Amino acid sequence: MNIAIVDDNQVNIIVIEKILKSAGYESFWKASSAGELLERLDEQANASGGKVPVDLILMDMMMPEMDGIQACRLIQLDERFKDIPVIIVTALGDSNKLAEALEAGAIDYVMKPVNKVELIARIRVALRLKYEKDWHKENEAKIRGELELARQVQTSVLSLPVSREDLDISAAYYPSFELAGDLYAWHRIDEDRYGVILLDMMGHGISSSLVCMFISSVMQDTITRFVAPEFVITELNRYMNQLNRQRAAVSYYFTAVYLLIDTKRKTIEYVNAGHPPGFLFEEGKAPVALDQGSCAVGFFDQMDIVKSTYAYEKPIRIVLYTDGLLEAMPLPEDVQEETPESDILAERLQGLISKHGDPAQLVTTLLSKEALESQSDDICLVLVQAE
Repeated sequence: MNIAIVDDNQVNIIVIEKILKSAGYESFWKASSAGELLERLDEQANASGGKVPVDLILMDMMMPEMDGIQACRLIQLDERFKDIPVIIVTALGDSNKLAEALEAGAIDYVMKPVNKVELIARIRVALRLKYEKDWHKENEAKIRGELELARQVQTSVLSLPVSREDLDISAAYYPSFELAGDLYAWHRIDEDRYGVILLDMMGHGISSSLVCMFISSVMQDTITRFVAPEFVITELNRYMNQLNRQRAAVSYYFTAVYLLIDTKRKTIEYVNAGHPPGFLFEEGKAPVALDQGSCAVGFFDQMDIVKSTYAYEKPIRIVLYTDGLLEAMPLPEDVQEETPESDILAERLQGLISKHGDPAQLVTTLLSKEALESQSDDICLVLVQAE
């Protein structure tokens, strides 16, 4: 442990050093000016790769060239040193000056002539607070590292783009937190069929991410084994209810759109489980809202599910999205208040879908840079293109 003693009077330094040694503190820095202290802090930190070289600073208030208040302000401006506790040791009894020192970053003060018992007590309190702060910083750094690992794992389970002569599937994803509640996946069932799902888990953060990972772990088997939309959603609902029974205090649920694409028969079968309506665009026809299906997954043990089927002849584009896109999308000034946001999105997509074959281009065209940077919810868009 290092304690820095800063005073332009060498007698004061000797007195404080003796008091500290009598209390068992053995390692000291001694500086005759604030400038000398700041210079040495910088040199030692650079030499040790950024490690903070002292645990506590005892600093005189009135010194030539730079006083203790100005030194506290400069210490607070340096990210490396701002958490070092500073105790002002002064003979100045001006309450305004003492208040100014505390506002500048000092955590306490001791009046001269120094009382041994008082000084040691204040040092111990300051060091205890510093140790607690250091522990929290280390713990936060550990948590950040674990969150980053979890984010990488979460990202790794997202499906890679599919590009075939008769089918393209891709997605754009802008999570609002390190760990998000949106998940998309698609799996090949046979030569002609793919199952595609986009879901939005309730909430954000670790709990929602873990539930997403749980659902992701069973997704491929569920889609390839049950295939049909109504059976896939039923099986996912069974998994969610199984999870909710284990955690009776919190019930999780998610909204989803699951669709089965058959490029040979040229059909789309889908179930919308409480999710914002996706849109199907076929050349020469009006957009079709994919809004039929059921309630959200995980609400009830049994679900009444309605499957819908669409047969296409010409090339189609299907856009699935989460509600974060609607929330971030600016509304036209002349729009009627009762007009659903999804209808506005469908109209805008109809004008863009033939120009942009990339989901990221669609999102950045629909939303401003400011909207993406200030988003309060995850934004995800899946684009399916079939010939």
